[in-house]
Amino acid sequence: MSLDLSLVGVATAPEAVQYTWKDVVLYALGVGAKASELDFLYEGRGPLVMPGFPVVLTFPGMLSLVGRTGGNLSMVVHGAERVVLHAPLPSSGRLFASAKIRGIYDLKRFAQVLVDSALRDERGELVAETTASIVFRGEGGFGGEPPPKEPPPVDRPKGEPPTFAVEEATSPEQALLYRLSGDLNPLHADPAFASAVGFERGPILHGLCTFGFMARHVARGACGGDATRVRALEAQFRRPVWPGETLVTEGWHVRSDAVAVQVRAKERDEVVIGGAWALLA
Repeated sequence: MSLDLSLVGVATAPEAVQYTWKDVVLYALGVGAKASELDFLYEGRGPLVMPGFPVVLTFPGMLSLVGRTGGNLSMVVHGAERVVLHAPLPSSGRLFASAKIRGIYDLKRFAQVLVDSALRDERGELVAETTASIVFRGEGGFGGEPPPKEPPPVDRPKGEPPTFAVEEATSPEQALLYRLSGDLNPLHADPAFASAVGFERGPILHGLCTFGFMARHVARGACGGDATRVRALEAQFRRPVWPGETLVTEGWHVRSDAVAVQVRAKERDEVVIGGAWALLA
């Protein structure tokens, strides 16, 4: 099935996105938040909003554009994600989301669709931006251009031990919980579907769920637990994660306001997120 390259540059009209404190808390629980992070889980304290939460609000618009490309959605995986926060998100409210396909690129066996999204408030002020890299397995080889190389704002120092490491187990039900925030792809719930599309071990964890764990771990390791200091972060999803595996997030303080990051699955000692970074307030 060929992808519709004419969609490059196509943008959606701003669409109102309403959310409540319950959506904020559900997302926090989905990315592993514990009772010790009560500020993010209890409406009596806000709740505060996790730095990865914008992906929930931009997901519907991003998915609608990806669906229009004509690719086989059953063969989709998340390749990378970036979130930039321009202002703190309130614990509830209404924002306006828009999305645009930046490019459709040829990765030989795979095709990559890059979607930029923006969240603005009632005054039109930019609150947050996300960039999703969506990979269509088996859709490459159409003679298109490879994706442009964007140097990260910080690089992991070679040969140096990490400044911090945070280890945390995901639960066997982690994907079933995270999907309630909006990503209902059966790849993350249905063993028969997962096997049919090449994951015989069973449903995998959402890349964006691992992304949320990474953001929490960066806050713990680099910000003394203050997740509101995380202003931007990006992750490249290198390997799948299965619910129940233990994630180990390692960070290198490159500057006082920036860390290079990677995430390993402890049981396999395999890097599942690489090329990652976070910028801090």
